[in-house]
Amino acid sequence: MVGEIISFLRTAAFVVALLLVSTAVPAAGAAASAAHVRPRKLFLVKQQPLVLKYHNGVLLKGNYTLNLVWYGRFSIAQRAILTDFLVSLSSTVVGGGGSDAPSVAAWWRTTEFYDGGATRFLLGAQSILEDYPRGKLLTDGDITALAAAAGGGRHRGSVAVVFTAGDVAVEGFCMSRCGSHGAAPLPSGKNRRARFAYIWIGNSEAQCPGQCAWPFHQPVYGPQTPPLVAPNGDVGVDGMVINLATLVAGTVTNPFAGGFFQGPAAAPLEAVSACTGVFGSGSYPGNPGKVLTDPATGGSYNAAGVGGRKFLLPAMWDPKTSQCYTLL
Repeated sequence: MVGEIISFLRTAAFVVALLLVSTAVPAAGAAASAAHVRPRKLFLVKQQPLVLKYHNGVLLKGNYTLNLVWYGRFSIAQRAILTDFLVSLSSTVVGGGGSDAPSVAAWWRTTEFYDGGATRFLLGAQSILEDYPRGKLLTDGDITALAAAAGGGRHRGSVAVVFTAGDVAVEGFCMSRCGSHGAAPLPSGKNRRARFAYIWIGNSEAQCPGQCAWPFHQPVYGPQTPPLVAPNGDVGVDGMVINLATLVAGTVTNPFAGGFFQGPAAAPLEAVSACTGVFGSGSYPGNPGKVLTDPATGGSYNAAGVGGRKFLLPAMWDPKTSQCYTLL
């Protein structure tokens, strides 16, 4: 499977991007195993011409259901931030917040240019596992198992999304990744080659906000500019939105390691990870670029969602221009 690690750190002198990425290889049989999951290490990669090549594989286009797994304790407010973002991707209604920002849906429409048209999401089943049935130290195999059980194990036309709470440690989390996306064999069925796509994101606020919640927290490395104020007042969850946006885009445009990416399939630059650290025009190392400021809260954002929600979304590579597209 193809995983994607999110980093928000970039160097200045030689235009070098710090990429935090992970990968996993699905088992040949009907079940995935942690032994086949190999986190990618930290790489320093010189920036190349920004062209994401299409490798003639399957993309996720059309209508899909998102089945969510909440592992650990999330407040109702935290769950609402993340689900509102997901709903906003395919919503045609934006309002209630008095914002003149572009919509989340406008950002998402860039994925339509990745061959095959639009991808529309609906929220499906949600599993809330507040009793930590697999403990508070999870392996890659645990994440795959949680994803496999999402939606009652029915994966046709769906993507599983696993969220882990701030007190849950996941293999490789903070050290080499902030989340990942990948694919694993279906838990059941006659076609043993069939796979389902899934995403995992962790809440980094208590463990590594400087690595996984920038620009809402000062970075561990690089220019130490003051952090932005999280638009929904939650550094960890607003950081998760950035990571979720990155991974959802990567899942749709490169679900099974044969879609759009640059570099080796084991460590690809994908739709959003190719634009690491860019949130608005005029960005440079340590500065996310042009953003809007909510006069009521001081929160920084560049996109409006359902119910007046405000989000800060990363740039996405635009196949039409071969540039990183920003909303502002």
